[in-house]
Amino acid sequence: MPKDYYAILAVSRNATTEQIRDKFRELARVRHPDRHQGAARERAEIEFQELTEAFNVLANPERRRQHDLELVRPEAGGEGDHQRLARFHMEAGIQFYRDGNYFQAAESFERATQAEPRNAQAWHHLAQAYAQHNRYLTRSLPAIERACELAPMNPAYLKLAGRLHALAGQLEKAERYYNEAVAWGGEDPVVAKALEELRKGSRKGWGGLFGKGG
Repeated sequence: MPKDYYAILAVSRNATTEQIRDKFRELARVRHPDRHQGAARERAEIEFQELTEAFNVLANPERRRQHDLELVRPEAGGEGDHQRLARFHMEAGIQFYRDGNYFQAAESFERATQAEPRNAQAWHHLAQAYAQHNRYLTRSLPAIERACELAPMNPAYLKLAGRLHALAGQLEKAERYYNEAVAWGGEDPVVAKALEELRKGSRKGWGGLFGKGG
């Protein structure tokens, strides 16, 4: 059976795009990983990814129509070979990442993007894995940009794009991504602080004000 994104967002199947967006923002504020610590944060990250995945499908008319068809005819909406392969590599990458083996995680997420090039989550996870090592920062940028292209209304992806571009000294892109994260996800104190530091840095000359957080 395919995932029921309406159930994940707790909206009816005839909900308007505006209602879906409002519900996503409401749930995202409550379940945002930054509101949790330790094991609860890990669970919140998984739930938040599921919320954003549901929102990205239901907020896109074409993808929503396809999802509606899959719910009506689940036998026609099963995973293909590429999707199964991508899911296998994603699960492996997530486990490697949790174990702190970021290089192996990146390799797994890279394979997931090769199996399913339009999987925005795979590109996002690939960017996260690369970002754990400064020498691979330049590799993380095209990965997160691709994730944002595929899921342009995902505040978590946009927020990470802002942070990574700030770390790379690409201030204009960083500010644009941060502003888009606020536009789609609502006010976020972490983003607000990042934008403030970003603007200070642009006035004083960039000095790498961002750490790993955010």
